[in-house]
Amino acid sequence: MEEKISKQKAKQLFDSGDIHSIEVGTYKGLSEIHTYLFEDIYEFAGKMRDVNIAKRNFRFASAMHLKHSLDYIDKMPQNSFDKIIEKYVEMNIAHPFREGNGRSTRIWLDLMLKFEIQKVIDWNLVDKEDYLMAMERSPVKDIEMKHILKEVLTEKINDREIFMKGIDVSYYYEGYSEYNIEEL
Repeated sequence: MEEKISKQKAKQLFDSGDIHSIEVGTYKGLSEIHTYLFEDIYEFAGKMRDVNIAKRNFRFASAMHLKHSLDYIDKMPQNSFDKIIEKYVEMNIAHPFREGNGRSTRIWLDLMLKFEIQKVIDWNLVDKEDYLMAMERSPVKDIEMKHILKEVLTEKINDREIFMKGIDVSYYYEGYSEYNIEEL
């Protein structure tokens, strides 16, 4: 049900125009996206986590230092593709929510790219394994992530189909593929 409900909310975020009211490139904006997608599912939607979390062998930012990390990320520049990806990588390391970070952060990334350089990522063209491996290595070296994402930039920044297919791909990365967003 999480996939179905949150995909419906992602569709609503775009179709209602609410996406245009999201604060771009800040934790506040990311929190707004997370709340929008998950408020009907999780009581912690949009709220900074207060527990430590890990995925495979990687521990995300300590809950004790999370607020400081988010303040730092908010101040990071986002005036070029490279700077935006660096900020995206740092937000992934922070992983501010208990669940739903990747799906929320990919929308957050596209909003920064759209606002700052008038491009978005065509997520349909990003191979899942290449992306996940680059993301796993990005805390050490983000050049691979930059290369993968730069190759799939598009100027179709307001294209509904690009956004909707991107949501489906984003969920697929996280292991959710039961529902097609256009069928909801």
